[in-house]
This record gives sequence, structure tokens and C-alpha cells, in this order.
Amino acid sequence: MKSVVLDGYTTNPGDCSWDSIAKHGSFQVFDRTATDEIQQRAAGAEVVLTNKTQLTAETLSELPDLKLISVLATGVNVVDLDAARARGVTVCNVPGYSTPNVAQAVFALLLELTNQTALHAAEVRAGHWSSCPDFCFWRGELVELDGRTLGLIGYGAIGQAVAAVGRALGMNVLAVRRRKGVSDDDTTFTDISTIFRESDVISLHCPLTPETEKLVDASRLAVMKPSAYLINTARGGVVHEHDLADALNSEQIAGAGLDVLSVEPPPVTNPLLTAKNCLITPHIAWASRAARQRLIEATSENIQSFLNDTPQNVVS
Repeated sequence: MKSVVLDGYTTNPGDCSWDSIAKHGSFQVFDRTATDEIQQRAAGAEVVLTNKTQLTAETLSELPDLKLISVLATGVNVVDLDAARARGVTVCNVPGYSTPNVAQAVFALLLELTNQTALHAAEVRAGHWSSCPDFCFWRGELVELDGRTLGLIGYGAIGQAVAAVGRALGMNVLAVRRRKGVSDDDTTFTDISTIFRESDVISLHCPLTPETEKLVDASRLAVMKPSAYLINTARGGVVHEHDLADALNSEQIAGAGLDVLSVEPPPVTNPLLTAKNCLITPHIAWASRAARQRLIEATSENIQSFLNDTPQNVVS
């Protein structure tokens, strides 16, 4: 069996092992693959692994031997699922591999906004503490999270992990989710309007779908508290970026922490790159070595399960 990784560099730039996947047969890894290179590189492959390289209907029509696409991620927007289904190609993903990392990243962004650790560390290095007449000083307001309300849009594994950390910090948790059910972990389920109106922190954990595209727009930002923060570690397209930039620059909300943008890497014209009190990290909430190795191992299990005629993590 021939397997090809189209864009392996971000998953494994050299600090992880592909061995668990390589054991399944002929195996080749490309760091990056342009659209016009896919057909040649994946020719004859029964299994194609992709992270962000787009597999369109046109591309899939050029790969007659393809039987399995295993996405090196949880989101599967890069694959034309209807075209894959029509061609009898199974599509799998890897849910859950990055849950601890993303929850940690949410609070790394939030705590930087509320405690401004980097700013104060830089002030100390610049000599401002040494020249201070008092035993301490601070810039701006330091915000305590205890007793504040954390609103979660999406309550899958990552949303639940974020809720647990929020509760550990003394926060009250509101959530909205697609699947109905009763929670026993002190989370209050409500509607999206209540989330935007009552939350001190809103954290996004929903997939990018036609229903969630630009979910956070001017009308929803307008009802947020002026002291509230928005955190996005989900998908950039869930946020209307110009509306968020306007809300930040007019101090309609207090700040935002983003790990994702609608176009990645972003053009220098993206208004959020220069917006007030907007922290942006380069899509790294998933990227610890531990998480990336888990991703590789889970992908190997996807392939083995497919070979056993018991495919797992199949995207419907």
C-alpha cells in the first residue's frame, strides 16, 4: 500500500517520528505541496494524508487509486467531502489529540490579556522597577477572573476542558452547544444571545460551517460588555475580522486573544494585526510536540483500522 503525506512539515518538522505510519507500506512525506503538484506526488497512492493542502473535487478526480484520506487535524474543511463520498473515498480525521493544548492556549491568551505578564516583564527589563519609588507598580488594570462569567460557544471535548480550567479559576460557566444533553459539571446551557450579553469572556470552540461563518459580527459584538474579552482558538472564519477590529479600536470590548485568522498566513492588510489590545499567535494552540506525536499515532490507527475493514473517525 502506498501512502503519501502532502504537507508534513507543520505536523513533524523533524522532532517527531513517522515510524508508526511508515510501517503500513510504501510511505513518502513532502514538507509542502502546491496544488499543481498533488496529482504527480499522489499518483498511485491509496492513502493520502493532508493537513491544510486542499483536496478538491477536481483533484480527487485525478487520483483514481485513492481509497482513504486521513486528515492530520480535526477540521476537515480542506476536503471536498461530497466529491470524496461520490468516489467511494473514506475520509477520516483525528479528534481530541490537541484538547489539553488548546485549553492551555485559551488561558495563555486570556491571562496575558488580564495580567499583562509580557508587558510588565518588559517594563522590569527596561529598568522601570529599579527606578520606581514604590515596591511595585502596574500598567493598566489587572483583572481578576474569579467570579467572572466564561461563555463557551461549542461544548465538545475542548470546550469542556476549557470549562474545567475556568471553574478552577472560580469562573461561572455558560455554554451553547449543538447536541442536546444534561451536564453534571456545573455548566449552565443557554442560547447564544445570552452568551454574548452576559459573559465576561467568550471563547469559541465551534467548527467553521456555513452556519457559523462570521458568527461573531458587529451585531453580536455590540451587546458584549465593554469589559469583556473574546478568545478564538477555533477557526478564523467564525469571526468577522473587520467588525472585531472596529470593536477593539473603538473600545467597544476590552480585548481579544486569537490563535486563528480567516487567511493563514494573514496578509499584512488584515485589520486585526494593528487593532487595539489584540493578541494574535500563529495558529499554534495545537502544536506541542506531545500533541503532534499523538496526531501521528492516531493517524496510524486510522490507517490500520481502514486496512482491517473497520474504519474509525470517519467523517460523515
